[in-house]
Amino acid sequence: MIVAMTTPVATREIANLGPLAQLRAGRLARRVPQLIVGLVAYGVSLAMMVVGAVGLAPWDVLHSGLTRYLPLTLGQTVVLISFVVLLLWIPLKEQPGIGTIANAVLVGLSADAALAVLPTAEHLWARVALMVGGVLLCGVASALYIGSQFGRGPRDGLMTGLMRRTGLSLRLVRTGLEGTVVVLGFALGGVVGLGTLLYAVTIGPLTQGLLPFVVVELKERNES
Repeated sequence: MIVAMTTPVATREIANLGPLAQLRAGRLARRVPQLIVGLVAYGVSLAMMVVGAVGLAPWDVLHSGLTRYLPLTLGQTVVLISFVVLLLWIPLKEQPGIGTIANAVLVGLSADAALAVLPTAEHLWARVALMVGGVLLCGVASALYIGSQFGRGPRDGLMTGLMRRTGLSLRLVRTGLEGTVVVLGFALGGVVGLGTLLYAVTIGPLTQGLLPFVVVELKERNES
């Protein structure tokens, strides 16, 4: 978080800024493309895991289950649930950023676009490769969009908001939340499998390991 000072300061930490402060923090020529690339790559990674059909990320288990009952594509369902989750931010008093809204829209749209061009994987080795590649790409994508310093995604903000309100650890809140959406998604017919487990145990360490290389250093001037 950027500390208020009377002289310009720089930080490679993840800042907690509102929308206007995010724009005033500078380096937009680097940060905006990084945000867009990260979110589009996130959607492509989702599509790769769908085509692999060896299990989806926890929230995508729910999304895939809902598509069985809604007249929507997978990407459209992702967008819909993103805005439903944002409504849950209101009682939690979470503050959305530019990246929050971009996340809610771009991930779903890019997932649908990727699903339209990715070929069907017939062999098991190809499906596993798509699943592993999807998880790896998701880790890169997550680091990119988080590192662009434009705020948390809808689901991440729900986790941090619940953590603040309940006083529970982030690990416990995340486990409970993702466990709930997996069970609900599975009950609706969502795709659960090896990919779900691989994603759950690797995405955090993978994103954390890549983040230091892509966090954009912000410069902000605050007058006392």
